[in-house]
Amino acid sequence: MTAPRDPFFPADRSIRASSEPVEIRRLGTVDYQEAWELQASLARQRAADGIPDQLLLLEHPSVYTAGKRTQPEDRPTNGQPVIDVDRGGRITWHGEGQLVAYPIIRLAEPVDVVDYVRRLEEAVIQVVRRAGIPDAGRIDGRSGVWVPADGTRRDRKVAALGIRISRGVTMHGLALNCSNTLEFYDHIVACGIDDADVTTLSLELGRQVTLEEMTDPLITALDDALAGRLTVADHTFGSAPDPTKGLPRNRVRS
Repeated sequence: MTAPRDPFFPADRSIRASSEPVEIRRLGTVDYQEAWELQASLARQRAADGIPDQLLLLEHPSVYTAGKRTQPEDRPTNGQPVIDVDRGGRITWHGEGQLVAYPIIRLAEPVDVVDYVRRLEEAVIQVVRRAGIPDAGRIDGRSGVWVPADGTRRDRKVAALGIRISRGVTMHGLALNCSNTLEFYDHIVACGIDDADVTTLSLELGRQVTLEEMTDPLITALDDALAGRLTVADHTFGSAPDPTKGLPRNRVRS
């Protein structure tokens, strides 16, 4: 376990407040603003116990989104608009060929944000490894799922995480790069990191990896990780500075 302290719950215990099945919603391609508003509505309903836990699976049309720690120098140089959003982290890009998962989950008390993030990472690590990248793992000090440097390439991120928790309910989540272009990352400081790169499953595996191929494995792994059936393990292969440490928060609407 790479968390700075032991989690509040045993590794084999669910981090969810509910034992009811998660409702899976496959939404296809959804505009980012529309998806954000849907998340906020579902999160309010979940906090009021009006609906069960939800897992949204989708992709977005091309868009930059800036988390609460985004700095002016991170922003795009290509003139494209940016949506300032209420998740953690800095700036990133979403687009076609990238599988996005938004868990709307009520967490068990006491809420353990670190354990929740580590469980999301664990799910993605297992999915990426089973797809054919056995050395995928974590970099201590940075969120997400990474492929380690080799003789010609730097460390590179294959999946990004950014979350929000309000009233014990999660929003936002993760984005797994399947077959998307990397062009738009060239115009930002992605996640505030300039000493590493971004990659896709298709690039790493040398074949086209579709969202359809990765969706069911990701659903299963996320469900298992949150339920405690998939135990968080130490997959750390390096360490690096935290790109959000000590930065002020930007004000965005909730």
